[in-house]
Amino acid sequence: MDDARQRLTEAGIVFERVEPDSAEARACLTRYYAELAVRFEGGFDEAGELPTDADDMRPPRGAFLVASVDGTPVACSAVKTFVPGVGYIKRMWVDEAMRGTGLGRRMLDAIETQAGELGFTTVLLETNRALTEAINLYRHAGYTEVAPFNDERYAHHWFEKRLRRGRGVRS
Repeated sequence: MDDARQRLTEAGIVFERVEPDSAEARACLTRYYAELAVRFEGGFDEAGELPTDADDMRPPRGAFLVASVDGTPVACSAVKTFVPGVGYIKRMWVDEAMRGTGLGRRMLDAIETQAGELGFTTVLLETNRALTEAINLYRHAGYTEVAPFNDERYAHHWFEKRLRRGRGVRS
């Protein structure tokens, strides 16, 4: 993946909205779930997570993004409707070899932009205490820790961010 890091610096990265059940999305999610199984205390079982229907991650209810370098998926994120006007960010993942390049922040900005385009004025997300990189990213990106808004069994931190009206970017 060092070669992919170098290409990211030289040629940039492609962000694309994809079908949530596409090969690219599945490739990202397979790697994401494998990483969670290793990093979470007690492992990770996708069946134990709150369910997400693929249709919830398609416009007009949501979106699924994949970031690729030379056609190789290296990051993903999705947003879906939580309640009218509020989006719920799920599946935020960056390949371990790509961390430290700013890709996580760019992916977060891209999914916030999608959220804004879908009409969301606020976004929510939750994460596990083992994902310290994610927790730091969210805090630095203007997310505020809030009381739990769901019963996600793997969550220890819940966050909220208000988006700038009509732009889906940091406020």
